[in-house]
Amino acid sequence: MFFNRTLATLLASAVIASPVFASTIKIGEVGSMSGSEATFGVSTHEGISLAIKEQNAKGGIKGKKIELISLDNQGKPEEAAIATTKLVTQDKVTAVLGEVASSRSLAMAPIAQQNKVPMISPSSTNPKVTEVGDYIFRVCFIDPFQGKVMAKFASDELKAKKVAILRDVKSDYSVGLSNFFTEAFKKSGGEIVVDQSYSSGEVDFNSQLTSIRAKKPDAIFVPGYYTEVGLIAKQARKLGIKVPLLGGDGWDSEKLYEIGGKSLNNSYFSNHYSQEDQSASVQNFIKSYKTAYKKTPDGLAAMGYDAAQVLFAAMDKTKSMSAGEIRDALAKTKDFQAVTGRITIDEKRNASKPAVVLEVKDGKFLYKSTVNP
Repeated sequence: MFFNRTLATLLASAVIASPVFASTIKIGEVGSMSGSEATFGVSTHEGISLAIKEQNAKGGIKGKKIELISLDNQGKPEEAAIATTKLVTQDKVTAVLGEVASSRSLAMAPIAQQNKVPMISPSSTNPKVTEVGDYIFRVCFIDPFQGKVMAKFASDELKAKKVAILRDVKSDYSVGLSNFFTEAFKKSGGEIVVDQSYSSGEVDFNSQLTSIRAKKPDAIFVPGYYTEVGLIAKQARKLGIKVPLLGGDGWDSEKLYEIGGKSLNNSYFSNHYSQEDQSASVQNFIKSYKTAYKKTPDGLAAMGYDAAQVLFAAMDKTKSMSAGEIRDALAKTKDFQAVTGRITIDEKRNASKPAVVLEVKDGKFLYKSTVNP
């Protein structure tokens, strides 16, 4: 059950998502279960829930079953902060999993840090997230690496010399990734011919795309979320822009192709894993996920699953499962075999791990290459 509440109602309420049992370990989750980016929250929640189901089937952790308390932030940073406050002050969760979007994780992190509750973001890639404090972790790569991955792909694989940028100025994720791509692409000898912007929620991008078309770039880097990217692709093709569109993991949703259709062909984005990976860890996860949800997991589902698994492994290594012990165990994570690759947590509490580049083609995300840190 998910909750949407005003601050006054939330702080006054002691109701939680499920009954409290002394023998359970309460873990909080904050995600966008509704709103414009709901597929991110739903996929991540399904991945986390599958991991918990599997762990509980094995006896839980130290003989205690795991209880998940999930709160919906509606895709709003202020709601993410409210939800985190409830989880750590009222529900007294052992740890918090979330968020996907960097803007929302940045709203949550100070609250978790102040209350010394370990927080793991499955897939917020902006470097600022873990800089909040020593209780904040992530299991995904960060934007400096993701920016380099796509800059290298544009330069080496597409032989692009001139690239245009179209960024979402309301998104910490999009702004940061644009900057890191720009820096890396220029270092490779490329040129950014124009840098245009929009705000999330907009639906008309013709003015920006017309300006981009005039500069005749070899590719366009659009590091936004699938909600706008699909529309941008359609409008770009209608304006006669045929060059490849490039992006980051914010593209990863089945809704992307529903919105953009064949306009997205000849587009590429960086992501956390490929469904085509034949490794046992990936294929076993896909099989279990399909059994549970009757669909193929996207990268966000895999990241939710991995975030939970890394947390469980850390908790299992502690003596009393105190917050400090869990924090220390998370910081020592090394070569953890996850669905999305081997995860090592570095000194800044970021995950050192590979990224993949996927091609969008007729509704499928096809594997192109793997780039290691």
